[in-house]
Amino acid sequence: MTTEALGTAVAELPLDDPRALAAVSLIWREAHLLDARRYEEWDGLWAEGGEYVVPIDRETTDFASALNLVYDDDRMRRMRVERLTGGFSISASAAARTVRSVSRFVVTGREDDAIEICAAQVLVGYKREETFVLAADVTHRIVFGADGPRISRKIVRLVNSEDAVTASGFLL
Repeated sequence: MTTEALGTAVAELPLDDPRALAAVSLIWREAHLLDARRYEEWDGLWAEGGEYVVPIDRETTDFASALNLVYDDDRMRRMRVERLTGGFSISASAAARTVRSVSRFVVTGREDDAIEICAAQVLVGYKREETFVLAADVTHRIVFGADGPRISRKIVRLVNSEDAVTASGFLL
């Protein structure tokens, strides 16, 4: 999304209703659970059919036809959680410690039962005696149902998405 588009979104869709505030609260809770490596609880934040996407091309919107670092549906997301919590993979045994900050929330879409919010995420990680920083524009689509707000789509557009990416041992 371009800066110009973000400027338009800010003017048209302010962060002013209870659903937007509930969505931001859910996004902050998600960040806390991921940093605490509470991946099974994190998976519980998702709506049925939710998609977790980390595209290589920052401009793509057709994820099914594009090459992605991650393109998980429910099944793949749960398998990823199992690998991270099972202790039988390198990603579980050498998991990075992370601290992330999510800010600059902008409501970019509203429907009767959903809201879309874009934000900036800065993640600082520590693994194998090295500290690293990852930055991304993140878009969450949050749906509202009888069981409260749930994530139906999360798109993480890394600023360095076209560079070589090594196994990280954590979720973005």
